[in-house]
Amino acid sequence: MASAPQPQLPLFYKDLMPLNSRDHADWKVATMEDASFLAQTHAVPLTSDEFIDAQRHFPIVFTAGDNPLPIALFGLNEGVNTFMGDDNKLNTVVYVPAYARRYPFMLAKLRPDAEELSLCFDPTCGVIGKFDEGLALFDTETKPTDYTQGVLEFCRRFEESGQRTKQFMEELQKLGILMDGEIAITRNDDPEKPFVYRGFQMVNEEKLRDLPIETLDTLNKNGMLILIHAHLFSLNLMRTLFERQVMQGKMPAAPAAVN
Repeated sequence: MASAPQPQLPLFYKDLMPLNSRDHADWKVATMEDASFLAQTHAVPLTSDEFIDAQRHFPIVFTAGDNPLPIALFGLNEGVNTFMGDDNKLNTVVYVPAYARRYPFMLAKLRPDAEELSLCFDPTCGVIGKFDEGLALFDTETKPTDYTQGVLEFCRRFEESGQRTKQFMEELQKLGILMDGEIAITRNDDPEKPFVYRGFQMVNEEKLRDLPIETLDTLNKNGMLILIHAHLFSLNLMRTLFERQVMQGKMPAAPAAVN
């Protein structure tokens, strides 16, 4: 069984293998006991379809660079996930982005020149294999089970959401309302030394307000305006996330600009 060639694997994935009835006819999926693959992750990719749900739990910002993408912040410092317990289990009330929920599966091209996406999985995840117990991937006739069909459908919907997210980001860039973000947060016990966070982008509220009425009306009608507001509202959670890090003892040794 050869893994699909992946010169650069996406976040969380250590390897990718195409799922097929020949090699995996008797394989099963065991229960994932924890979310250890998320343990050292402070930012998770997010689709625009998820903004309304996610903005109640995390700050939503955009990555730096020419091709920004939305991300949900689980922590303000690299390697810090404030929603993960010592048992590597996520807080049960937190919203889990679809990017993480699809793991260890994903749709991927088996060849760079291929157009079709195939259902693949990360064979290092430890929950897919020749187990005595678990959810079967294929039935006795080597057809995908309802579970596998459900996984495939979820991954398809995720890819569709990804396309909508790409269009959303392209529109934000055309509007010229993104700016480099910076937030300085001080602790009450040392107000002279703020913790400064950079390396992300956000919507410039002043430029948003200055858009022509016709443009704002279009954004309202096509659903983009409410997503922009969800992003802006979520930024109020920056300090909340900071306080979570303080309470959990996950702050850096000294205040510094952190990307």
